[in-house]
Amino acid sequence: MPPIRSQNSQKRVEQEGRLLLAIQAIKKQEFSSLRKAAEVFNVPRSTLTTRLNGITYRDETRANCQKLTAFEEQSLYEWIISLDDRGAAPRPKTVRDAANILLRTRGSDPPTTVGKNWVKKFVQRYPDLSTRFSRSYDYRRALCEDKGTIRTWFNFVKSTIEKYGIADEDIYNFDETGFALGLTATAKVITRRSTGRRAILQPGNREWVTTIEAINATGWVLPPCVIFKGKVFMAAWFKDTQLPTDWRFTVSDNGWTSDAIGLEWLQKTFIPSTTSRKKGRYRLLILDGHGSHLSAEFDTICSQNDIIPICMPSHSSHLLQPLDIGYFGVLKGAYSDLVDSQVKLGISRIDKCDFLTAYPQARKVAFKSQTIVNSFAAASLVPFDPIRVVSKLDIRLHTPPLPPSRGSDSSLNFTPKTPRTVKDVRRQASSIKKLQQESPSRADKAFKQIVKGAHLAIHGAAILRQENQELRAANARTTQKRKRTRKRIAHEGSISVLEAMEVVSGLGIADEVGAGGDSASSPTPNQANKRRPQRCSLCKTPGHKRNRCPGRSE
Repeated sequence: MPPIRSQNSQKRVEQEGRLLLAIQAIKKQEFSSLRKAAEVFNVPRSTLTTRLNGITYRDETRANCQKLTAFEEQSLYEWIISLDDRGAAPRPKTVRDAANILLRTRGSDPPTTVGKNWVKKFVQRYPDLSTRFSRSYDYRRALCEDKGTIRTWFNFVKSTIEKYGIADEDIYNFDETGFALGLTATAKVITRRSTGRRAILQPGNREWVTTIEAINATGWVLPPCVIFKGKVFMAAWFKDTQLPTDWRFTVSDNGWTSDAIGLEWLQKTFIPSTTSRKKGRYRLLILDGHGSHLSAEFDTICSQNDIIPICMPSHSSHLLQPLDIGYFGVLKGAYSDLVDSQVKLGISRIDKCDFLTAYPQARKVAFKSQTIVNSFAAASLVPFDPIRVVSKLDIRLHTPPLPPSRGSDSSLNFTPKTPRTVKDVRRQASSIKKLQQESPSRADKAFKQIVKGAHLAIHGAAILRQENQELRAANARTTQKRKRTRKRIAHEGSISVLEAMEVVSGLGIADEVGAGGDSASSPTPNQANKRRPQRCSLCKTPGHKRNRCPGRSE
């Protein structure tokens, strides 16, 4: 005979299941009174009333400081994990709003809400959750952080190296980077406690300078190419300077690189600097997908000189390009420190000559042999180790698949677990029927798991309903944005909001008139769209057609 405690527990669980069904039926307005619903589902009317008022099931009741039940917190925890897996970890306010949504589903009036410190205590109850500062991450970069895409690219690099027999000494990476001449980076400073966050003066010259840099996998660097904004070269750039003689300079209208500049760098810098240091016949050149690297002339010259260019997947240079991983950041930090030291001396403007003084010093800080070797290793190129990069890909921009069903079909080997899919529910219900006679205690445990799964499904559906409402609202706003007018306002000088509204309303009237209204009643008729009068093809006189021409009868 089963223990009395086990029987009572099973009865409470069965009653709780009937209460949930009764509550759902009442919310769907299937019953006109609580008495009728209590009779149909065989539950106490007083218990049904208290449950509708927001009082939870006794077995699920927790400490007074924990307003959510264990099932509700587990639903909230799984929702947070799913968002984190999709690269959209929620903020504390979002988690607090989701908790309040679960509390509103209880139907209490007024609805219960969590306090401002509830999220902090909730995170403390789960060891694998923590509150951290997020970092900005470009959505297009996250899209490219696909393990399949990255593995395909590494397989292509490996096959290219094996096909052409390229040695590590013949692997290069080149890219361009930009500098705003007079801007410095944010840095830690020591100041008086009473001053708060200290403002640091900087020259503020935002003129753009681009440099083309290239490095070799064994730890040496090629001469740079400096691109200044301008039309001509200035003698002051090269007078009284200690610049290396193998550096190259060029100018462009905006200080950026171009197809012609990239092609000239390949012919006059890369090929002469690397030909004498080749270990094999072919050289591998890793580059990004910038337009100046993808021209037909660039590929032709590479082919003629046994250079194999390989472009990285778009928006993946932060993972695969050695220059971005270990050098450009150090280079810009060193340049910023040098500009800051000039500001402390009272220099209020940094020009091109000052840049040519500071940039060689910054390169000495950044271009160290070990730094370059470590950069190629971090990019998994030399030594070739794709796992080092693939293991960093932790953001997945898709909904994680549902867990597969578990266990065997044997009721005796069945382990009660919370069902997650319809198949799991059916299997567990079938197993409970078989276990009711063989092992009532195990059947009781399995039934509790089904009730738990129902709770999780209801709580998850409540959160999803809120997300769907927000998505519909966002979709409506997007649709409304697409319907906005693209008409332009012809006006010289500044314009006030009132004047703009009058012009816009006038444009609307003109449009309505042009669509078929009475142009005579319009204060601003559209003369450009007015139809010309008909012209006779016989007498060439406007005002009538050929069939009504007076000279036709003559």
